[in-house]
Amino acid sequence: MDHLQTLIKFVAGGSIIVGVTYLAQQVNPKYGGILAAAPIITTIAFLFTYSEAGIETTRQLVLGTFFFAIPSLLFLISLWFLVSRWGFLESLGGAYGIWLASVLVISRFLSLG
Repeated sequence: MDHLQTLIKFVAGGSIIVGVTYLAQQVNPKYGGILAAAPIITTIAFLFTYSEAGIETTRQLVLGTFFFAIPSLLFLISLWFLVSRWGFLESLGGAYGIWLASVLVISRFLSLG
């Protein structure tokens, strides 16, 4: 992988983070959430994977992304639930614990198939 592609990936990812935080703080948190949930980074990752590794690797990446979206949803739901009961950092820790547990369960499930 050349340095220009790596730089483009960093700039693309960083731009999304800047956009999300700007929208959430300056415009409306709802719009920041829309951008954060949009499949922009995923699409860019799929494009780069396809161009660098081909269709089969990209297909497997898409499948993995589908299954591992479940832990991401559990992370968001648990963070939303916990943040009103604990402090923010504690809630992040709890949500990441739930995310990790669900990743391990899904990984185990996928390896059985």
